Amino acid sequence: MRLHGRTTLAEFLGDRVVYRNLQPADPALPGLAAAWREMGLAGPQVPRKADPAYGQAIAWLLRRARPGLERLLYVGDTRLLDGTAFRNILAAGGWPGRAFIASEDRSTPPRLEREGELCLANRWALLGDFLTLAEADGLALGPGTALLLDLDKTALGARGRNDGAVDRARTDGVRDTVAALLGPRFDQTAFDRAYGELNRPPYHPFTADNQDYLAYICLAIGAGLVELAALVEAVQRGELRNFHDFLAHLAPQAALAEPRLRALHIEIAHHVAAGDPTPFKEFRRREYLATMARFGQLSDQAPDAQRLREEILITEEVRQAALAANARGALVFGLSDKPDEAALPPADAPGLQPLHRTPTHACGDDLTAPWGDG
Repeated sequence: MRLHGRTTLAEFLGDRVVYRNLQPADPALPGLAAAWREMGLAGPQVPRKADPAYGQAIAWLLRRARPGLERLLYVGDTRLLDGTAFRNILAAGGWPGRAFIASEDRSTPPRLEREGELCLANRWALLGDFLTLAEADGLALGPGTALLLDLDKTALGARGRNDGAVDRARTDGVRDTVAALLGPRFDQTAFDRAYGELNRPPYHPFTADNQDYLAYICLAIGAGLVELAALVEAVQRGELRNFHDFLAHLAPQAALAEPRLRALHIEIAHHVAAGDPTPFKEFRRREYLATMARFGQLSDQAPDAQRLREEILITEEVRQAALAANARGALVFGLSDKPDEAALPPADAPGLQPLHRTPTHACGDDLTAPWGDG
């Protein structure tokens, strides 16, 4: 695995990127809020990535960005979420297609397995072999092809190799938010205990695996509005089934809290009632800053192990494939489930760029088939 210098996702994507709100960074493309009727959706609510409505919206955007598309190639990192999104987009677009799903595992020999339209790999470098196989099946890169790239733990922070840096940035954002709001009362040890306990699959029915919810729960624990042990018992007994239950349970204590926390509880409850999946805006702002702090911050001479652990890196294999696709006239488009508030610079942070335009190092292997950069 080699270092390939500093670059940005925009090198191969430009502004052909959508984050969670489905508002393209490219101003020439309308977003969900303006075009949901044309997309054939029931309303302007933002669908989640696994929803059929998400597939409809993305297929519409791809057609708008490149009329006359004939085929779709997708690159992601999770069989369930990315595989479902890919199939929904494929169905909505009516195209033939293939998806490459990878997670690096160097403890076993390189392996590329096909399951219908999905190709599952344990090396990111096998993306070249995937493109070769797709071409043999009549799905070559060209002007009629869309190459759709998942950004989260695919084009950035490759799963199995560099995804820990992405998770650490998010944890940094939660910690920084709770510390800023609690001030001298912040207890790092207590925070680590609460976050470590609740950020686990057994609690996903309660937290919905939503980091906004988890951040606010950790804040409430740190502020003394609820005790961790009592909360865990209530969840295990089924008394608190979800975050809505938690907000209702916390309301009497929040009403007696200091003005800043009282106002925050009202604000979050309002966003949740409106169906906003990212109700803790201050957390997402700090997550953006924590993420940017891990972009390209190490020198070129830093040890590989440190770089993979601490820096969020562009996946070189994905970069090579995207550059090859651009050279062959394909449409290269990026998808991210990261909230817009965690991907775009806040108004009070001048000089910072959107995530896809922020430089960092590219790191990885050369593709195992001769695709290169075209």
